[in-house]
Amino acid sequence: MDFFSTPRGPLDGPPPFFIFFFVLILVLIVGAVLYGIFSSVSVWSANNASERLSVPGRVVAKRTQVSGGSRDSSAFTKYFATFEFEDGGRVELPLKGPQYGLLVEGDFGELTYQGTRFIDFVRMRKEEHS
Repeated sequence: MDFFSTPRGPLDGPPPFFIFFFVLILVLIVGAVLYGIFSSVSVWSANNASERLSVPGRVVAKRTQVSGGSRDSSAFTKYFATFEFEDGGRVELPLKGPQYGLLVEGDFGELTYQGTRFIDFVRMRKEEHS
């Protein structure tokens, strides 16, 4: 029996190549969902296993990443801030909108983070860190 060219009647069900492509697309979708879940859980687990650090640092950059927003879909904005430590090292962390709004480039303070998870930034006055 030839897989692609077997003559079929109208009541014989879908042709085998339709079934093949349906299963292939279903496997790809399920695989993508499982990959997304696995990668999210692994990042969450790595962050939880990381040490919670509180270090003095300065906000050196802020940026946003906007996706979606065409036609009937709403836009989604991700917020990021880059912090520089006294030793010159830098880290970019994702933030929530309200946290992002409170930061100003040049602010100096105590950054608390765990892995890639932003916890808090307590701004210090110039007199406190000079």
